[in-house]
Amino acid sequence: MSKKLSALTIVLLFLLSMGSVFAGGQDDGDVKPIKFGGVWPLGDITGAQASKAAQLVVDELNANGGLLGRPVELIVIDSEFNPEKGAAAIERLATVDKVDFFVGGMSSGVHLGQIPTLKKYKKVTMWTGAASHVAENAVGSDQDWYFHLHPWDYNQGASYVEGWNDIAEKYPEISIKKWFLAYEEGPFGSASFEATKTLFADMQIDGEAFQSAAAGGGDYTAVLQRAKEYDPDVFIWAGYGADALPMMEQAKAVNFSPALFVGAPPGWPSDFGESKLAENVTLYGMWAPSLNIVSEMSKKFYGEYVTKYSEEPATYFAPLGYTSIDIIAKAVVIAGSVETDAVITALKEISYQSPLGETISFGPANVISNQGFRQQKILQWQDGVQQVIWPFEFATAKPTYPFESWK
Repeated sequence: MSKKLSALTIVLLFLLSMGSVFAGGQDDGDVKPIKFGGVWPLGDITGAQASKAAQLVVDELNANGGLLGRPVELIVIDSEFNPEKGAAAIERLATVDKVDFFVGGMSSGVHLGQIPTLKKYKKVTMWTGAASHVAENAVGSDQDWYFHLHPWDYNQGASYVEGWNDIAEKYPEISIKKWFLAYEEGPFGSASFEATKTLFADMQIDGEAFQSAAAGGGDYTAVLQRAKEYDPDVFIWAGYGADALPMMEQAKAVNFSPALFVGAPPGWPSDFGESKLAENVTLYGMWAPSLNIVSEMSKKFYGEYVTKYSEEPATYFAPLGYTSIDIIAKAVVIAGSVETDAVITALKEISYQSPLGETISFGPANVISNQGFRQQKILQWQDGVQQVIWPFEFATAKPTYPFESWK
């Protein structure tokens, strides 16, 4: 027998060695991982669940051979709701970790701190948060590498106007003439208030700022007392998940029970629905587990998330986090490359059936070129479940009216 290795043996040994490298996720020779760099506030449920959902996609990709025959890696850094730390995270991901793509994001204030650094590197970026048009203006036009999934504040506002008018028309007993908005004092809340005043200009609107518990505040007594004296048809608070239960507890303490009590945080605490204070609270969102009965993609995502993490995705940032990785991965396959221009071209042409129910494609917003979702949904907590009450084609329940959680 010849002591020389046959050509077939050499090929087999090479394939085995490549498989070993892939399984270990190591960087060896030409088999380098395709890297996603994610930045979310991990201490908040939105960031915690969005990053988990993003990792879910990565694990699914690697279980099926990776992308373009290469392993996929997700590196996540905590923004801590801090603009400076959020910007530093982008810098580190670009220079130390040398990621191919940026994903993530929650909080317009943090994003404003990150945008100059994102512009510096111009990598394909798929952002899940930041609703303020101030952030969109900071990104500017002619930035083809920038893709934004979350609706901007004016997108949300337009959908709210349409939704509330549809609801008032279908249910004449529901009045929406007089509004009060309690808003966190950062860019997100301030933009929400300005947009509400503009969009509902033909109605009576008042409002007042508060310091969010996420930013060290948490005392809403003064703003709730002011709202009670105003006696609105619709009371809305725009803040963060950390404000949810304290807001309800303090509203109960001052006996403030408007006919429509609406919360508008980006994400809710996972146990909020278990509280009796949650009953009949209306909310805005892009997704809820109840959508599983009308959307196969939602049902698939939900099942995979629960199987992997043994918890329910309680915020729409979870399916947004999933989408941020999955949609780029599909574009990479279409492009056959991770090269920036090729992936941008693929993303501009893609039609993506999302776990949030809608099929999306990217198109121009007021300023940026690549906007994804453009509409929120109106939901309501009923018996511990977020039910969709608008749009009617996604509706899973009728609205309960008026709000009488503690009367």
